[in-house]
Amino acid sequence: MNLQLELYKFQREFLARLPQEQVFILQEATAELVKEFQNRRMLRIDDEAPNFTLPDSTGKLVCLSEQLKKGAVILTFYRGGWCPYCNLELRAYQKLLPKIKALGACVLAVSPQTLAASKTTVVKNALQFDVLSDVGSSVARDYGIVFEIPDPLKQVYTELGHALPDCNGTNDWLLPVPATFIIDRSQHIALAYIDVDYSKRYEPLDAIAILLSLFVAT
Repeated sequence: MNLQLELYKFQREFLARLPQEQVFILQEATAELVKEFQNRRMLRIDDEAPNFTLPDSTGKLVCLSEQLKKGAVILTFYRGGWCPYCNLELRAYQKLLPKIKALGACVLAVSPQTLAASKTTVVKNALQFDVLSDVGSSVARDYGIVFEIPDPLKQVYTELGHALPDCNGTNDWLLPVPATFIIDRSQHIALAYIDVDYSKRYEPLDAIAILLSLFVAT
């Protein structure tokens, strides 16, 4: 089963368990986010990827430009370990990690959550790639994918046990929309996938063909 099918199956079961009022708020928030992002300048293929240095779940600093000296990078922004859609995505990359490494590439997963929360995400999903903490969302802002959770959705998330200030160690309710970038060794974007619908993600298996083309070209 590919990732999108897994996500669809989970969403159908998840929404069926929620009160209709919460479902409506979730759907309305996504519709409003589509409008918000329509006129936003997004990073595209061939754009230079903004460099960054962020701590992994152990506190070790990881720099994008240093990683690119070794090979291409799959950079995926996820909402947090509290998000079941994100966990499915992260596990999908873990399953493909041997193939990704064989092509000289690596995975960097970035969220706004704290180091402690990132460590929990790593352990929970048995991840063997770098999971980075972008507390304050400065890197996600550089990539143009940050938004603020609207008030009705804050209430839903709180009721579901996902109070973002607690997860992220900040006073704000900022999140990145899920996005995946494949970055070549010259630090230019070979693929840019951004979808404001949190239930949709880039299919990790599709990354292999792009990584192969970059690997052959080097």
